[in-house]
Amino acid sequence: MGLTIQPLARTHDRRAFSCGQDDLDAWFRRQAGQDTRRDVARVFVAVDDDLGIVGFYSLGAFSLAITDLPPALADKLPRYDAIPAALIGRLARDARVRGQGMGDLLLADAIGRVLEAGTRLGIFAILVDAKDARAAAFYQTFGFQPFPSRLDRMFLLTATARAAMERLQTPP
Repeated sequence: MGLTIQPLARTHDRRAFSCGQDDLDAWFRRQAGQDTRRDVARVFVAVDDDLGIVGFYSLGAFSLAITDLPPALADKLPRYDAIPAALIGRLARDARVRGQGMGDLLLADAIGRVLEAGTRLGIFAILVDAKDARAAAFYQTFGFQPFPSRLDRMFLLTATARAAMERLQTPP
């Protein structure tokens, strides 16, 4: 399987994509391009040479209120009105590649792109909104933690993600 992850373009055929969740499929087919053109999100697609688009995710800027963070973490931060973050707004893989690690690959790529952006601007945390308990469990395996006041919204500190990436890149 020859696979690339690239920014969504008008030339990408989104019609065959189906993750099995109607709301995600509909957003991807009808709204993803508009969100990109309007600078609301950046959408990236995983394209297989034979199957076409087999996954996607969106990235956007976000700001956190310090009161949303766990108190032990918030106490260590300056008292700014907003703390910068990145949001992985939507992430889905096509049903045709279920069980092949596509979700892992998409999430790792999204985190890598956020860390790259973090070399140019401040990003304290990466956020996701878990659609259900299964999605929350998936994100937890990568170190995401739920917010105390909203269990479906989860975060991963960029410092934690950066340290993990550095460990992966350091030879034993």
